[in-house]
Amino acid sequence: MKEQYLILVVDDDTEIVQILQAALEGAGYRVQTANNGETAVRAADCRHPQLIIMDVMMPCCNGLVAAMRIRQSSNVPILMLSAKAEGSDRVLGLEAGADDYLVKPFLQQELLARVRALLRRYDDLGSIREGTRDSQLQVGDVILDTAAKRLLVRGEPVRVTPTEYKLLLVLMSNPGRVFSAEELYERVWENEAYAVENTVMVHVSRIREKLELNPKKPEYLKVVWGIGYVFEAP
Repeated sequence: MKEQYLILVVDDDTEIVQILQAALEGAGYRVQTANNGETAVRAADCRHPQLIIMDVMMPCCNGLVAAMRIRQSSNVPILMLSAKAEGSDRVLGLEAGADDYLVKPFLQQELLARVRALLRRYDDLGSIREGTRDSQLQVGDVILDTAAKRLLVRGEPVRVTPTEYKLLLVLMSNPGRVFSAEELYERVWENEAYAVENTVMVHVSRIREKLELNPKKPEYLKVVWGIGYVFEAP
């Protein structure tokens, strides 16, 4: 049920906060608000929301810094909002730990579609509804336990975000198959793919940092130049 989801909305623009709160509550979600990054970090730690929608430009710790601080202890999905549409700004947001990025102004329907997709990934990771069927995907020394919803690398548990988990689920379910950035985006983000190379690349880089001995010379998650990405054993 949607009412179990708590969404933290963070923006220093009171009007935008009110608009977002009305749209989300109208769709059946519970909403908590904050007006700066510092307050958002404390709220994320105390209230444990299932999703954070956060503006980039804010006083008292901007959205990028807040996302990095939240990522130190939480895998909660983060949807970053920004008035800047440049690719470099999108990459900065994703590198800070955001799962998705939405440029202002945006349609309410698009916002709610992104929210639904992120919460589905949150559920896939098992934070609310656990799996009931034992299943492990193993490629070399990397194991994705889809029952326990966890990643094991060389026998050690590694924390992943819902988006990283979904990417690994797609790739490790098809070892040796090359996926284009567009196909990965459509499967994981559940949205039409348009100029998505940077978005996928940043998330792939974050996964490599967690599972590769040398992320600059990956053994598992590799680029097939001009085609896409493949997960395979060394």
